[in-house]
Amino acid sequence: MKKRVMVVDDSQVMMLQIRKLLEGSEFEVAAYCENGEEAIARYEEVQPDVVTMDIIMPGIDGLEAAQVLMYEHEEARIVMISSLGDEEMLQEVYGIGAQGVLFKPITREALLGALKRALS
Repeated sequence: MKKRVMVVDDSQVMMLQIRKLLEGSEFEVAAYCENGEEAIARYEEVQPDVVTMDIIMPGIDGLEAAQVLMYEHEEARIVMISSLGDEEMLQEVYGIGAQGVLFKPITREALLGALKRALS
């Protein structure tokens, strides 16, 4: 049975890219959320094995949404995705307890590796 991924990103292009990168793998996109609020609202319904979370989004950003999800669901596994990679942001990502971070543009190898590490 495939592992369920919830993609949280305000760009549908990114969601489609992740779906394509996961083709033929042990992972599948189970749900797509356009923002942090939607991810928080739908997490329990979707029950994903892992979440990919864009950091910069309108409304609740990815860092805040990830914190809420991990507080409300201690089993939540989250891989952050960002186009920015400064040291302060990395400290914040790991400080909130995210299982990994990927930088855009992402490759199939990097995505699959990060998802597998998040679940191990």
